[in-house]
Amino acid sequence: MTTPPGNGDLAEATSVVRTAPGAPSAQSADGAREALGALRAEVAKAVVGQDAVVTGLVIALLCRGHVLLEGVPGVAKTLLVRTLAAALTLDFKRVQFTPDLMPGDITGSLIYDAKTSEFEFREGPVFTNLLLADEINRTPPKTQAALLEAMEERQISVEGAARGLPDPFIVAATQNPIEYEGTYQLPEAQLDRFLLKLTVPLPPRDQEIAVLERHALGFDPRDLSHIRAVATVADLAAGRAAVSQVHVGPEVLGYIVDIARATRQSPSLQLGVSPRGATALLAGARAWAWLSGRAYVTPDDVKALARPALRHRIQLRPEAELEGATADGLIDAVLTSVPVPR
Repeated sequence: MTTPPGNGDLAEATSVVRTAPGAPSAQSADGAREALGALRAEVAKAVVGQDAVVTGLVIALLCRGHVLLEGVPGVAKTLLVRTLAAALTLDFKRVQFTPDLMPGDITGSLIYDAKTSEFEFREGPVFTNLLLADEINRTPPKTQAALLEAMEERQISVEGAARGLPDPFIVAATQNPIEYEGTYQLPEAQLDRFLLKLTVPLPPRDQEIAVLERHALGFDPRDLSHIRAVATVADLAAGRAAVSQVHVGPEVLGYIVDIARATRQSPSLQLGVSPRGATALLAGARAWAWLSGRAYVTPDDVKALARPALRHRIQLRPEAELEGATADGLIDAVLTSVPVPR
């Protein structure tokens, strides 16, 4: 797969994975990978390009992680997530985050039932498989914080009672990178809960022409009836089981730790990658190795996921930003400086 700039080297996977003892059968693992791989072609029926973003979302589903999608308005972020949910037969809900949104609007709340004279819990939109948190940075921190427990613990608490969320459950949040008026910057603690941050770029000229051709022929982005369900929750479960069997050698573990430690020592960064960030990089690399048809992780897998897994976990010093440094550029510099295991 050709990757848009900024999302790592998520190349197309075609080989066959070798399963370890106790892993799913080769047939179920291969079938799951084939079904999940078909998602890319199915999503392409509604969204032109953006293959790397689809792959990143599949990796997040395999890792039980959440995704932050960043791109200017009009690059089909919402359409992409809706189409993926339809092609994967997942329950989907969308919440437009606004300044007046309250925590109960996300989690649900207790409603008084006059007939029974009792309070009854009414579930909020968080009770779903794939929650699209549209423009998450437009809502106040109090409401953003309502998602923290759901994202980390897979449960919500209302009036002291914990309620579990469905499995699978992931949050795909979107934000606009150029508009700051009326927005609230996501706190580091919440950013760290996202497994990956994927950039959704503007399409190249030929793809933009293809978009216009589709609309000229009557394409309606609100109508996804032509999208087929090409994968199921069972495929996703089989894929997760297979990913858990992907071998990671001690030299690769050391490589991931060295990358994380190098970010903490960079003079251009005031905040480096935490151990949670290192585990996110490991999880993403294992999922990508399996999608690539291998039963082991290579340093190239780590490099491919470094940008998406780490770009939102580092914080540049103001002087570095004034000099034009970027998170992706500094991650690339770290990868260049850390010796690659042989």
